[in-house]
Amino acid sequence: MITGEHPYIAVARSAIRDYLATNEPPDPPPIAGDPPPSGVFVSLHEPAGPGQVEGPLRGCIGSIRAREPSVRREIARSAVAAAVSDPRFPPLEPGEVDNLEVTVYLLGDPEPIEGPDQLDPQRFGVIVEGRGRTGLLLPAIEGITTVDQQIGIARRKAGLSPDDPISLSRFTAEIIH
Repeated sequence: MITGEHPYIAVARSAIRDYLATNEPPDPPPIAGDPPPSGVFVSLHEPAGPGQVEGPLRGCIGSIRAREPSVRREIARSAVAAAVSDPRFPPLEPGEVDNLEVTVYLLGDPEPIEGPDQLDPQRFGVIVEGRGRTGLLLPAIEGITTVDQQIGIARRKAGLSPDDPISLSRFTAEIIH
């Protein structure tokens, strides 16, 4: 654990290190006081450069709803997937793990909304659904300042055109750095 690092960030970093060393999925035990399992995303960024809030993305994967019996196992699973299975990036090498900025998002339950006026990209993540496809964008992403940007990116992630009919849901997230 890096000094001053939040325990959930340490779980993510340790899970990645262990997986890269053993090729075995990690199984961290639950700890009393942990919240119930929830949807979790883990994002990995290279260090921020001068004038940047966060560095370039290196991986980000998670799930809308819990798939594991504990929040720590959910974090570990998402962290390993972000490190080695994000199709946008090559798998991490062991020497990269300690230099990465790790963020854990503990998702609240999604709630359907009537329209874009019920979104705020700094407060809510968005889920866009249409034609049997789903796109998700987390809240408080650097550079995403408008609802139109947020929905547009989620549409593209789902492979939906601007003209495809969609339904929207929003969710909150506890963001841990």
